[in-house]
Amino acid sequence: MSSSYKDLKQECYEANMQLDALKLVIYTFGNVSAVDRARGVFAIKPSGVPYDILKPEDIVILDFDNNIIEGTMRPSSDTKTHAYLYKHWEDIGGIAHTHATYSVAWAQSQRDIPIFGTTHADHLTADIPCAPPMADDLIQGNYEHNTGIQILDCFKDKGLSYKEVEMVLLGNHGPFTWGKNAAKAVYNSKVLEAVAEMAYLTLQINPAAPRLKDSLIKKHYDRKHGKDSYYGQS
Repeated sequence: MSSSYKDLKQECYEANMQLDALKLVIYTFGNVSAVDRARGVFAIKPSGVPYDILKPEDIVILDFDNNIIEGTMRPSSDTKTHAYLYKHWEDIGGIAHTHATYSVAWAQSQRDIPIFGTTHADHLTADIPCAPPMADDLIQGNYEHNTGIQILDCFKDKGLSYKEVEMVLLGNHGPFTWGKNAAKAVYNSKVLEAVAEMAYLTLQINPAAPRLKDSLIKKHYDRKHGKDSYYGQS
């Protein structure tokens, strides 16, 4: 049977396969979703399906209240987190969640990732935030929905904008990233993992390594993202 969500499913499928190709996931861990704002739905990987047998038609379509619109498989166990973020952050088009090694290690340490170098500054001007571990009552409640609350609370408490900082670590859990589409969310997951590894190695070499100075943060961020940016081809 043909699907009216074919293009959305294909976008979601390709992003999930890229997550695997970039070695950001092991076995069936991790997921990517893609949203169609005009239709009020999003597509997400089905739960527990190995990447080597995943097909575009397996992708599940849901609305922002977690009702399945199309699909025969159970959606990702993280679906309610994706739905919550789409519902409250109206300018994101894709979300990715991984259990990538260095990103998870920082999450397990319950530490923000300091902005040590220009690779980090090329992508954002702030430390990568780590949300505190979830409170017991929220864990015992609607856990995946409450994970969305955990992320929004972290950004509110730290005074961050989700449009500028497109990634977060959840204490003792792992990373979520987002972007203008599913491909950008995956890109941000790879950037986060690379920066997490670099920061870890930096602290092994020099445990007292200083934060990157503000002038370099501004220079590297602005040359890629500022109004007078000159990185890449116009």
